[in-house]
Amino acid sequence: MAELEKELTDKFGGRLRIRVNGILIEDGAALMIKHRMGPERDFWNVPGGGMKFGSDAAENLKREFKEETGLDIRICNFVCAHEYLETPLHAIELFFLVEKTGGRLTLGTDPELDSGKQLITELKFMTPEKLQMIPKGEKHPLFDGIKSWNDVRKWMGYFNFENNSIK
Repeated sequence: MAELEKELTDKFGGRLRIRVNGILIEDGAALMIKHRMGPERDFWNVPGGGMKFGSDAAENLKREFKEETGLDIRICNFVCAHEYLETPLHAIELFFLVEKTGGRLTLGTDPELDSGKQLITELKFMTPEKLQMIPKGEKHPLFDGIKSWNDVRKWMGYFNFENNSIK
């Protein structure tokens, strides 16, 4: 196992995490962040991260968004909950639609690793068409098959790792 993958496993593996994620859509494109997950693995997702004890979901999402993108946001609507389970990682993820209220878009940092290694390597707005060009294992499973950002309405509910809604 590569050094970065080991550090990610040691830091986040073997326990349940609660994460918050913000979907910012402007001019038909959503803000996406590319994370380095290992020497040969990248992973695209919307801005977000782990919750800190004592802060509610909105506070955590605003903090994570600012750290990663430089933007201030307002939470608009809860979209869905997703269970990410790829052993040794396990997370319950809350996704919210957000809107920008201020700040300046800039590639931020992900300060969670003890080594100080930077995971965030790229930040950009992507149309659904551009997002579909990214291979399946290199983007969050919720974004597989998105044809329009109006598709987020189909996410309402709870989703498991295979992205199937549980009724």
